[in-house]
Amino acid sequence: MDIIELAKRRGFFWPSSLVYPPIAGLYDYGHIGTMVKRKWEAAWRAFFLGLDEYYYEISPAVIMPEQVFQASGHLEHFVDPVVRCTKCGHTERADHLVEGVLKEGFEGLPPAELDALIRQHKITCGKCKGALAEVGVLNMTFPLKAGTGAEARQAYLTPETAQGAYVNFRQMFDVARKRLPLGLAVVGKAFRNEIAPRNALVRMREFTQAELQIFFDPEKQDHPRFAEVAKHKLRILPAGGKEAQDAPCQELANRLFPFYAYHLAKIQEFFLEVLQIPRERFRFRELSPEERAFYNRLHWDIELDLPSLGWKEVGGLHYRGDHDLARHQEVSKEKMTITEDGRSFIPHVLEISLGVDRNLYALLDVCAQEEAGRAVIRFPRGFAPFDAAIFPLVNKDGLPDQAREIKQRLQQAGFSVFYDASGSIGRMYRRMDEIGGPACITVDHQTLQDRTVTLRDRDTMGQVRIPLQELAKALRSFLDGVALEKLGTPLAKSPSRREADDE
Repeated sequence: MDIIELAKRRGFFWPSSLVYPPIAGLYDYGHIGTMVKRKWEAAWRAFFLGLDEYYYEISPAVIMPEQVFQASGHLEHFVDPVVRCTKCGHTERADHLVEGVLKEGFEGLPPAELDALIRQHKITCGKCKGALAEVGVLNMTFPLKAGTGAEARQAYLTPETAQGAYVNFRQMFDVARKRLPLGLAVVGKAFRNEIAPRNALVRMREFTQAELQIFFDPEKQDHPRFAEVAKHKLRILPAGGKEAQDAPCQELANRLFPFYAYHLAKIQEFFLEVLQIPRERFRFRELSPEERAFYNRLHWDIELDLPSLGWKEVGGLHYRGDHDLARHQEVSKEKMTITEDGRSFIPHVLEISLGVDRNLYALLDVCAQEEAGRAVIRFPRGFAPFDAAIFPLVNKDGLPDQAREIKQRLQQAGFSVFYDASGSIGRMYRRMDEIGGPACITVDHQTLQDRTVTLRDRDTMGQVRIPLQELAKALRSFLDGVALEKLGTPLAKSPSRREADDE
């Protein structure tokens, strides 16, 4: 299935500013994509903020002064290797170019080594086959001036949401009862001047992150609820490994530390149970010291096997030590040390970082399927843009009025309901299948006689007849996972009721 074409046609996302030549790496969301994205973010908040009563969400600015990024190291280290064609001027990320030719991973390799590989394997420009210049580096931050005249200051669009949590740590610690561990979550925009944005929402220049920065005492590396996950089998690919394996969480805790392993287990629970990603499409991949950022002491990427792209990183769990707070203390001269149990120390940071946009793309890619006669997106029911759609069988005999009345009742009961009366019933079903709507309600002439409607399951295309007075309760049960046939009287498929006949 062409995910990009489906996304554009059905209102998920498309390149930004389409009426003009678009800038690569920028995407706009349509109404359907916006609804699914908001549901993903709500699920993330409910799950990760629910891990501890002292995990809070904050909303920092996306424009920050230059000193923030001097302290964070972004101005010095936030660079990607870049190579330019001497013939046509096309520019690419050097490691991605080499990976595409040699079919191996080279992320984190120094520019000089990438340049040597290009010369050794006689790699040329991917567009015109011209010779390539020497590999250099490009800083990916977006600079700007804040203010005018003598008051103008050098500033930057934040390349990650994490710095907003770090610069607010001291203030939040003081107002949040001075207790560790303290979690500060940010769901917000980040900006990176990517050399070669690609794969739609997977690599963008403006994107949304959902991050949780957990500040904790480095001498207290246990977790009070670790016993709940100790026997869980985590899907991991150790550094240097070839295939993923299942490892008990307790085994990882012994190798890493319990506080880290506990959050690995909870991240896996979010992906497998909340997002309902098939287990075989999920893994944690450990990054070697050469691959991970210099400030990370431990770094495990969250990767998903996408039908259209293969294994792609969608997030990570990073143990950053005291690097961030220590650097901000050094540059700002503001103390980040705290006193607890008679000790003064700088808290360490465990970071849960997920890319919202690439996770949305991944969910769409994994859930989209083609079957005989239809395309369908099998979103988990809680992530679909609408809870249900309601259709009149025909646009006459009072059926549209009855359908709108039922829609209003369901909305008052708290459901998100879409009304459609354009085209045959079969075509309306197909449109809902293609945006992932889990349930369709049809109002027909029998509704006027006995006050019942049909409820259709997106996945099985089965239908049951349900009395109107039981519809809201039945729909809620269906969205909570109850099988359709348990909610009403099943309808046999006769030739006159085949959806294909309605196309």
